[in-house]
Amino acid sequence: MLIDYRNVNIDQMSQQVLRNVNFSIDEGEFVYITGKVGSGKSSLIKTLYAELGIEEGEAYVMGYDMCKMKSKHIPELRRKIGIIFQDFQLLIDRCVEDNLRFVLKATGWKNKLDIDNRIQEVLDLVGMGTKGYKFPYELSGGEQQRIAIARAILNSPKLILADEPTANLDEETGKQITELLQSICKNGSTVIVITHNMELLRQFPGRTFQCKDHSLVEIDKEQNCKVE
Repeated sequence: MLIDYRNVNIDQMSQQVLRNVNFSIDEGEFVYITGKVGSGKSSLIKTLYAELGIEEGEAYVMGYDMCKMKSKHIPELRRKIGIIFQDFQLLIDRCVEDNLRFVLKATGWKNKLDIDNRIQEVLDLVGMGTKGYKFPYELSGGEQQRIAIARAILNSPKLILADEPTANLDEETGKQITELLQSICKNGSTVIVITHNMELLRQFPGRTFQCKDHSLVEIDKEQNCKVE
């Protein structure tokens, strides 16, 4: 079990966002979390990488006890997680290769040849193998998101968290990004996608949870088209 939450309450800014969360995910699963704005989707995701603490219930992520997580162990946890944001969060004053090089050096890579080879490997994987010299402002939104995905998979994480990865993209590019995330999942990573795009759920099926009325409920495949 990669993720196991039992009777977890999630608070943010002294207000309860989700209550009695029971949530378990195995390795290699592709999972959607849906819900309206303010329903608790992002708060739930933040607990998975210890950006938001858990004080009630039992919660384990990749063997880490999230209720007893000490600050000194948080960097170790996050090195095993790839995070993809809807606004890309690339360093605009550095080219694509230097964006990726920065992450590798920050996570302990030292050998220049190994770094260069890994950068080229992930760029090829996301279909951006010839764009390493470009700066973020020279790329389309879809291309920037591909680079953000490349950044997320640099250290071969067991878990990838994607927060509205298609929100700022046109429909066709959004489909391509979702296909890419599913292909990464098939290579062994667990992928959790926050989305309000119900069309993606229909076209690219996955296990689906919905945040609603301060609760997290699993939605079966037949109900996906009816998720609010």
